[in-house]
Amino acid sequence: MEPLKCSLPTSNCETDFQKKVLYQESIGIDSFSLIENHPLLISAPLADIKSTVEFMTSMEFTAIEFRRIVGMCPEVLTTKVSDIVPVFTFLIHEEAHVNGSDIKRVINQRPRLLVCSVNKQLRPTLYFLRSIGIEEVNGHTYLLSCSVEEKLIPRISYFENIGFSRRDATSMFRKFPQLFCYSIKNNLEHKHNYFVVEMGRDLKELKDFPQYFSLSLEKRIKPRHKLCVELGVCFPLPVLLKTSESQFRNRLDVCVNSSIPRKTSPLWCFSCEIE
Repeated sequence: MEPLKCSLPTSNCETDFQKKVLYQESIGIDSFSLIENHPLLISAPLADIKSTVEFMTSMEFTAIEFRRIVGMCPEVLTTKVSDIVPVFTFLIHEEAHVNGSDIKRVINQRPRLLVCSVNKQLRPTLYFLRSIGIEEVNGHTYLLSCSVEEKLIPRISYFENIGFSRRDATSMFRKFPQLFCYSIKNNLEHKHNYFVVEMGRDLKELKDFPQYFSLSLEKRIKPRHKLCVELGVCFPLPVLLKTSESQFRNRLDVCVNSSIPRKTSPLWCFSCEIE
């Protein structure tokens, strides 16, 4: 990239902004692509940016990892070290109980944790998750950056609105916390409608197998359901969807091309088991 042209006197040409651009380029960061999403970079002091980079380096993040973190969350560059340190303290030494050896994986997975307030965001979310029975939060730290009011509660409420009791709804999230990550409009609604209208199955199956919402509607749920309908076979939801394609085809072949075992036979429940 060519040096920025400046119309000011030569002695003043190297402005603070230019220094920031050159510094960020020196560590492999394209300032202009980030400024569009995070304009505060323009006014952020260079000294603060350097301190943040040096701190992350001291935490053994590689240059490639840091560039990826900044690409996913540009706000990291304008967050002071004095605000980042409490996040690491909270995650490792305080309530979240993340193993020190796992901290890089946690941050790489969810860089936005670094720009969250411990008191206003991380701690309240941690307490909420524990209040509904998710005790091992260190295995689901990506949820700590989520808003309780704007994201977590609305998803529980959605399941209550479609017929689950509060107890059953929270049980589903306790069993499969990733459920909090799915869009109500673009995921949950479509898959619930297909489950009820096309598959005609009981909501209890969703309570027992909330992982249903993590599977592709077009690539797995619909094709397998339609094939079973064509062949007159009905599998329990986990057998229908959780098994690999080869396992699913083998079970289907057994049901279609074999005689049904007697109820007294040890093979009677074979099709309901998951390897």
